[in-house]
Amino acid sequence: MTQFGEGMVDVGSKDVTRRVARAQSTIRMNPETYAALMNGECPKGDVLQTARVAAIMAAKSTPAIIPLCHPLELSKIKIDFKSDESSASVTAMAEVAYQGRTGVEMEALTAVSAATLTIYDMMKWSDKGMKIVETKLLSKSGGKSGDYQRQE
Repeated sequence: MTQFGEGMVDVGSKDVTRRVARAQSTIRMNPETYAALMNGECPKGDVLQTARVAAIMAAKSTPAIIPLCHPLELSKIKIDFKSDESSASVTAMAEVAYQGRTGVEMEALTAVSAATLTIYDMMKWSDKGMKIVETKLLSKSGGKSGDYQRQE
């Protein structure tokens, strides 16, 4: 007798709608590292531009690293960074969009995670004690479950 376990969710009968998700992740570092980052003193090159490319690549590669995620033809991946000198932190923000049958929350979360991990990798020469302190979904729209907006 053959037994089948769980697998990818069948989304074939879901309605095609515009799906948008926004997420962010923050990395904190010591003030000297923050200054080196902001002054472009990283020996590996442009940290934020590299982190932007890593985030885009990660969003597109989500099904390869998160089991059971559907491969999607993403229509938009926007990555922004907000720096905060007072907390010596950088926040990566992603907006991911797609027209289809399943959400893009994981793609947005994967993008910002890759961005902050890339910042860590490129700046660890200066501060191995950096902390990725918060990765979260900010909002999502589209689909059967409706819209979600983080209330904080």
